[in-house]
Amino acid sequence: MRYIVDHLPPGTTIKRQLLIANRTGEARRIDVYPAAAAVEGSEFKFGEGRAANELTSWITLDTSAVEVKAWGEARVLATITVPPPASRGERYGVIWASATSAPREGGEVTQIHRVGVRMYLDIGPGGEPVSDFSIGELRPARSPEGVPTVTAQVTNTGGRAIDLTGTVALTDGPADSRAGPFPVVQGVTLPPGGSGQVIARLPAELPNGPWKIEVNLESGLVKRSITAQIEFPDPGHVGKQGSVISRMASVWTVGAAIAGLLLLAGLAVLVRRSRRSPRPPTGAPRERIPAGR
Repeated sequence: MRYIVDHLPPGTTIKRQLLIANRTGEARRIDVYPAAAAVEGSEFKFGEGRAANELTSWITLDTSAVEVKAWGEARVLATITVPPPASRGERYGVIWASATSAPREGGEVTQIHRVGVRMYLDIGPGGEPVSDFSIGELRPARSPEGVPTVTAQVTNTGGRAIDLTGTVALTDGPADSRAGPFPVVQGVTLPPGGSGQVIARLPAELPNGPWKIEVNLESGLVKRSITAQIEFPDPGHVGKQGSVISRMASVWTVGAAIAGLLLLAGLAVLVRRSRRSPRPPTGAPRERIPAGR
């Protein structure tokens, strides 16, 4: 899943073009519609079905459905109009592209495949709020089955919602061993001021240590790293908090247009900016789309 991320003053109108690509050998009818979403309990949560909220009332699509040939493409234009009296704050939503499969012979189950573009819109006058986060306590543990994990406490210290992903790498272990990097398998979405945990699971055969651990987390263009000394406990226990060695921070900027690409179950949706070059970094992930993609 990818994102529409922007800071908009009240009274602003923007347009985004969605390219819907059918990656299957059959023609498909694709329904396209906006729906509500929220950031709750360290998660970006989608509303049921076509649930509406304030943001969805600002969105109009030039069509509600497209017929896409096998291996074909179709375009849908989304217009987002922020009313002049709109209050300051973030709004969340999603634009879904949905395909329904006919039940198999002798069956009564209908399959619905959806891919969506998350929307993080910050409303208010002036410039875009700064995005930032901090990494706090690191805690090693082992499950009763012996699988080691590392949990990092994170706090959103900026003014935009953030989606955190990252990696964990181990060095200076027993006999100067190394391991990783391993991906963070449980990330979080945090509203401004929110706190949560990210978790990395490591191979069960990993010795207890001690280890030097480097945790690299990012949300879009904002990156934070922490290095600490840890030691894993025996199975079924939680270890001592890691002893911090160093912390690093970086923010990357880009000067080219941003696009989003989604792919699921043979269906793809591409969102392109049509108004202006992107603003400074925001909390939700963004990425370049290479030429020819």
